[in-house]
Amino acid sequence: MLDGLFDPLRWQRTFQNMDGFWQGFGFTIQVSLAGLLVSLLLGILLGVFATTQSKVLRAINRVYVEFFQNTPLPVQVFFAYMAGPMVLQAITGAASPVRISSFTLGVMGVGLYHAAYVSEVIRTGIESVPRGQMEAALSQGFTRVQAYWYVILPQTMRVILPPLCNQALNLVKNTSVLALIAGGDLMYNADSYVSTYGYLQGYIVACVLYFLICFPLAALVRYLEHRSKQPRKPKKGPIPVEAEA
Repeated sequence: MLDGLFDPLRWQRTFQNMDGFWQGFGFTIQVSLAGLLVSLLLGILLGVFATTQSKVLRAINRVYVEFFQNTPLPVQVFFAYMAGPMVLQAITGAASPVRISSFTLGVMGVGLYHAAYVSEVIRTGIESVPRGQMEAALSQGFTRVQAYWYVILPQTMRVILPPLCNQALNLVKNTSVLALIAGGDLMYNADSYVSTYGYLQGYIVACVLYFLICFPLAALVRYLEHRSKQPRKPKKGPIPVEAEA
């Protein structure tokens, strides 16, 4: 079978069936972007929960993070795929299980999973900011929410950007879990092609297309990590003029 990897006729047929690969490529990008938005919004909220003085909010964060970090993503997606329609049926009172689209499953699957990791990144970033910043913001009349949004979170960007981009990279690769439930993503379409024709070229094409998405993100992660290690340059201001005696 490995000899067939260099068969020009197989490559020709593969390139003739690129429509399915491009369709999966576009679907993967859509799921990745929407899932990243979900993970960022929920992760920021949970990260803030972890740094508050409320024991209830900290407990919510801890339970969520421990659950999603210590259970495999494929198990979570399979459970949502099998049990989700029945849960929605019970909630809505429908006569039959409510079908969940593969797009929704993918977005919620990778979004909720990576939100646990994003929240830990946000928590680490917030804890790197001196506590006096929060006290100073509150003393100036900011509410706690405003203090987080306008004072604390902007100061964490230098610390959290590299790991956040790394999470985005992992999220893109984890969308391939949708292939297990016929999700229509890039990996599913590649697997369908290989199952139909028996040509391993389908997996090679999938690897190349994943590379096109992931390599720019990996390069961005390396750039941000390098930049974060560089000492900050002091801002140049006007040179004070000494007063004449």
